[in-house]
Amino acid sequence: MADQIKEKLAILPDKPGCYLMKSKKGEVIYVGKSKLLKNRVRSYFTSANDLKTQRLVNEIADFEYIVTSSEMEALILEMNLIKKYDPKYNVMLKDDKSYPFLKITNEEHPRLLVTRQVKKDKAKYFGPYTNVYSARETKKLLDRLYPLRKCNVMPKRVCLYYHINQCLGPCEFPVSPETNEQLVQNITSFLNGGHKEIKQELTDKMHQFAEDLDFEKAKEYRDMIEHIEGVMEKQKMDLHDLTDRDVFGFAFDKGWMCVQVFFIRQGKLIERDVSLFPFYNDANESFISYIARFYQHSNHIKPKEIYLPIGSDKELLSEVLDVKVKTPLRGKKKDLVELAMENAQIALKEKFSLIEQDEERTIKAIERLGDILNIETPHRIEAFDNSNIQGTNPVSAMVTFIDGKPKKNEYRKYKIKTVESPDDYETMREVIRRRYQRVLKEGAPLPDLLMVDGAKGQMSAARDVLENELGLDIPICGLAKDEKHKTSELLYGNPPETVPLKRNEQSFYLVQRIQDEVHRFAISFHRQLRGKSAFQSSLDEIEGIGPKRKRLLIQHFGSIDQIKQASVEDMAKLGIPSHVAENIQHYFVYEMKQNEED
Repeated sequence: MADQIKEKLAILPDKPGCYLMKSKKGEVIYVGKSKLLKNRVRSYFTSANDLKTQRLVNEIADFEYIVTSSEMEALILEMNLIKKYDPKYNVMLKDDKSYPFLKITNEEHPRLLVTRQVKKDKAKYFGPYTNVYSARETKKLLDRLYPLRKCNVMPKRVCLYYHINQCLGPCEFPVSPETNEQLVQNITSFLNGGHKEIKQELTDKMHQFAEDLDFEKAKEYRDMIEHIEGVMEKQKMDLHDLTDRDVFGFAFDKGWMCVQVFFIRQGKLIERDVSLFPFYNDANESFISYIARFYQHSNHIKPKEIYLPIGSDKELLSEVLDVKVKTPLRGKKKDLVELAMENAQIALKEKFSLIEQDEERTIKAIERLGDILNIETPHRIEAFDNSNIQGTNPVSAMVTFIDGKPKKNEYRKYKIKTVESPDDYETMREVIRRRYQRVLKEGAPLPDLLMVDGAKGQMSAARDVLENELGLDIPICGLAKDEKHKTSELLYGNPPETVPLKRNEQSFYLVQRIQDEVHRFAISFHRQLRGKSAFQSSLDEIEGIGPKRKRLLIQHFGSIDQIKQASVEDMAKLGIPSHVAENIQHYFVYEMKQNEED
């Protein structure tokens, strides 16, 4: 433990607050909160921790703390700090899920829509729904029952929806605000549990039409009734009231936590959310922090009530979220919480083997790679590969792997600008120079390990630029391939030597995946450029001919030879201006004369 950390641990206050763990690069890697900062922060460095927490502790080079006046303030501050820094060890809600909602717009002539975005626009929102199909089926049913406007922009004349009685046609006929308000109230009542009354009304009408021998109309109402039953009454786990609730349960083991959320809407369980993540402090505190952050996301609307397991800090959460939070002690509501807990426990057990496999392929693989190379764990790896065919369209590509997983939004493509002949070493110099000049200029994170697809020459070129031009000290390794173009060995050091990686261990498979990925990315970029250049023709040399006109001419005439024979009038029929058509004719006449002279 560093002396700086020991000194800070000795003076930690006995108060609530938040703490920010930092890496050697000064990055905030974890944010936590506690009732007693003194006990919590010290526990990371003095207690026997699980493997997950030990990895975090190994990366901590410094920490800061902020004292608050209450635990509630600490929880709110923790939420805001996580949102600000997005620390890599606070991964609770990285995999955001959006749910479909039904929306009645706040317009003069309202519309009923399916949306995944909940905004503060004075519209009415209903949901979330089990899936987008369920939401759309409900909307179809409501469109048949209540004819709100359908068009995004009001047309000048009525459309098909008016003729099939699914729109009142406000574009052409006057529709009073009272009529629109009544339709909105009917839809709201339907979605808030009033569908049973609507179903009874439709049933009465169906029987009346059947008695009048209007069987076609009776069948139409029967279909609507069946649709209500299919869409609105599938869920059998009913509560007696219609209060919207979210029911939370959790399970934890070996530094991992699983949280299950049941969404209860109008007394019915319509959807659940499952989240699995590592945690690094007290399980109950991590659970409460998770729920608080859960409602920061725009697609998670706070319900009327939240149910938690017995022993959870319901007062704290209720104060932070401004929602009724309860821990049911008996009856069906307690059963729901226990069901959520049971589901969380089952999901955690089922996924543990997958988690462990993933860790073997990623985190443990980079830890082993760091040990073999005698460097710190390379959490961020950047790899480069060059691609060209006989010197044409030379390109290079870079991929980024963070904690053993590809980070595709940080991939980069490079068109080579300064190297004319096929020269892999100079190409590597140019790309390394461009990449890390920009990284230094923008203050972006540097890699812990740089990989180049190649052997000693490529490594030497990259090292020369990094050390002699940019003054950077980044570990560099080379990836050599065998005659079958497969990863054969890893080179490291100066001068480079083969690293003893066993071919059946996960660190070798990781290196292989990185090399295959950067090669794939470079080749796909090269093919993309070749494809663009392959579509060039003599038409590109003619003034007034761009991609659209070129495509139009080729599609209509079929070939360059046919275009040569076309008259100005033929081309004018396609909308080609006369002066451009004359340019085409003059160009091909000149080209023909040049060929004759040659």
